[in-house]
This record gives sequence, structure tokens and C-alpha cells, in this order.
Amino acid sequence: MPETTDPIKKMLDESADPAASRKLLQFTVDSAKKAGITFTDTQLQVLCNHLIEMLKRSRSGETLPAVDPAMFSEVSQQSLDLAQQVVDDVGHLGASEKYVLSIHFEAAKNQL
Repeated sequence: MPETTDPIKKMLDESADPAASRKLLQFTVDSAKKAGITFTDTQLQVLCNHLIEMLKRSRSGETLPAVDPAMFSEVSQQSLDLAQQVVDDVGHLGASEKYVLSIHFEAAKNQL
């Protein structure tokens, strides 16, 4: 498990499925690390919140509104691929999830 700050620990503990949320956060951080991407504490907090919400959508069947992939044309293929790995790991998510999630990887990669 990545070193978690109190806000991240609280988010995980209060999520609908703390164990699944922790596992998904670990998978995501490990995948990013293998690609040479690390998150700041703030980026990790925002990512954690997003992952918890993704799990909820996966289970409820709710989907994000459609996005135009062209809006993400400047996002690196590496970030899109990492996002797709996470989306595939979660399962039962809409096509928009990959694009929205890719921004987290891209921001960390570019240290924004």
C-alpha cells in the first residue's frame, strides 16, 4: 500500500468497500510506478477519490457522460494505456472512464 496521508486513509475507510478501494489504489499506484510516474500527496488524494467513485459506478451501472476522445489528443499514449489497464481491472465501466482517468497519470507525469 502506498504511504497514505490521513485524508486518503479516511477516504478509503469511509468508502463503500474499503478493501477493494485499497486494492485498486495499490494496483493503480504500482502500475504508474512501473511506468516511472509518481504522484504528489495532493494528486494521490484526488486520484483516490476518483478510484473510489469508479468502483461505485462499476457496481451501480452508472456511467460518466460521453466525452470526445479528440479532447484528449494531447494526453500521452502511456497515460491512456495506464488508464485503460485500471479501467480493465475494475471492469463494467463506460468508455469515458479511460479518458477522464488518464488526466491523473498525465498530470503526475508532467508534474502539474
